[in-house]
Amino acid sequence: MYEMWRREFITLVGGAAAAWPLAARAQQPTMPVIGVVSTGAPESAPYRMTAFRQGLNEAGYVEGQSVAIEYRWAEGRYELMPELVADLLRRRVAIIATPGSADAALAAKAATAAVPIVFADEEDPVKLGLVASLARPGGNVTGLAVLETELQGNRMRLLRELVPTVNSIAVLLNPARPVFDAQSKTIQETARAVTQEIQILPASSEPEIGSALTVAAQRRPAALIVAPDAFFDSRREQLVTLANHYAIPAIYEVREFAAAGGLMSYGTRLTEAYHQVGRYAGRILKGDKPGDLPVVQPTKFELVVNVKAAKAIGLTIPEPFLARADEVIE
Repeated sequence: MYEMWRREFITLVGGAAAAWPLAARAQQPTMPVIGVVSTGAPESAPYRMTAFRQGLNEAGYVEGQSVAIEYRWAEGRYELMPELVADLLRRRVAIIATPGSADAALAAKAATAAVPIVFADEEDPVKLGLVASLARPGGNVTGLAVLETELQGNRMRLLRELVPTVNSIAVLLNPARPVFDAQSKTIQETARAVTQEIQILPASSEPEIGSALTVAAQRRPAALIVAPDAFFDSRREQLVTLANHYAIPAIYEVREFAAAGGLMSYGTRLTEAYHQVGRYAGRILKGDKPGDLPVVQPTKFELVVNVKAAKAIGLTIPEPFLARADEVIE
């Protein structure tokens, strides 16, 4: 009798012990998933994504421990954006982050009014219809925005300072971008505001880039602005090589172009933009509503000048100009 009771007791205890971990696991909260959509390629943004994850860390979220991140890369193919967003929505992500791309943010906003979206880009989010206002975005979208009018105006002024006799500045734009029309309109408005003649050169492929820079080189003195674009970022070496070959003073969006041998870059520090997207994503995971988080506007812009590139195209950069640079590449 004792042995029977003992066997039954052990069976009950053993069964309860086996069942307990299953019940405990079932009660554990599901790890939230953030979907990151980029128009670029993974190899072009490792340090930027590190900044994004650091922003999340500040809010108490660590990838693989308290939050999962699903990455989607369009690699400059804007037509893929709707499907990349749709795939993330099918996976029931808690947030869609689109650092560095208003195009991805527009695709996400068109696909959902429920899932929070956090963006960072140079385009005006109010004009694009992403948010109602910078102070009170409303809806499910917020993020970081640099008003392109100010940025492009300063790029034009910097080129004119280095090439005072320039009459017309060529502006390279990608017509494949969904925001191409808005981008083109903003640049034309900026040119009128700073009384600068411009020539918009469209390019969405390698051969078109070659043709566009050939056209830009025909005007002397020449000058070139390469507008922000994921495809142009992927063709960095081609753009820098051609601009230097034709001795065209060119200004780019990000430091990587100057580091690759381009004359200069002027824009926001992308690491700070990605960091802010991560911070906002963390705040939303903690319960903040995106519509209540104001769109952040950066106040720090970075000028990087490559002196070696200037000498290679026969351009002398005045010392006062170099003194204003945040970084001088020798």
